[in-house]
Amino acid sequence: MILTGPEITAAALDGRLRIDPFDPEQVNPNSYNVRLGRQLAVYTTPVIDAHRPNPTTTVTIGEGGYVLQPNELYLGHTFEHVGSDHFVPLLFGRSSVGRLGLFVEITAPIGDIGFYGQWTLQLSPVRPLRVYPDMEIGQVMFFVATGPVELYTGKYQGSTGPQPSRAWQDLRPAATMPVVAS
Repeated sequence: MILTGPEITAAALDGRLRIDPFDPEQVNPNSYNVRLGRQLAVYTTPVIDAHRPNPTTTVTIGEGGYVLQPNELYLGHTFEHVGSDHFVPLLFGRSSVGRLGLFVEITAPIGDIGFYGQWTLQLSPVRPLRVYPDMEIGQVMFFVATGPVELYTGKYQGSTGPQPSRAWQDLRPAATMPVVAS
C-alpha cells in the first residue's frame, strides 16, 4: 500500500516518517516533493573505478543556477532530510523535470527502512540544462512494509550533501576477483 497525501502529512506530524523541513505545500495526492540542495559532486577522473574510491569536485549552485552538461554524471542531493522507521521510501524524478530532459535517480530510487538523511540524486541531462537550488526535483512515495523490519544501518546513514559511490566497500577482495584483460 502506498501512503496518500493526507497520510503522509499525518505520519510526518506524528513521527512515523521524518521530513525535515516539512512543508504541507509540497504534499501531493500520494507523494511528497523534494527540492534540490545547493551542492553537486562531479567525478574528476576520466574512468570511474568501482573497485576504489573515486575523487570528486564540489560545485555550489548559486542563485543564478548551474548549467548541467550532457554526458556528465552529477551527484546532487535533496534539500530535505527524509526517512522512516516504518515505511519504505521511493524517490523518483518529477515528471515536470523529466520533460526538461533531466534523468533523476535512474538506478537507485529505493530507500531502506531506517535510513534518514539527504538523498543523493544521480542527475544526467540529455542536453544543457540550468538547474536552481531549492527547485522541486523529485518526489518521494512511502509504502507500507509487511513482515519483520530490520532498520538500515549502512554506510550512507545520516548523509548530508551528495555522497559519491562507496561500492568499493562491498566488493570482494581483489585476490578473488577474475582477471580481466584491458
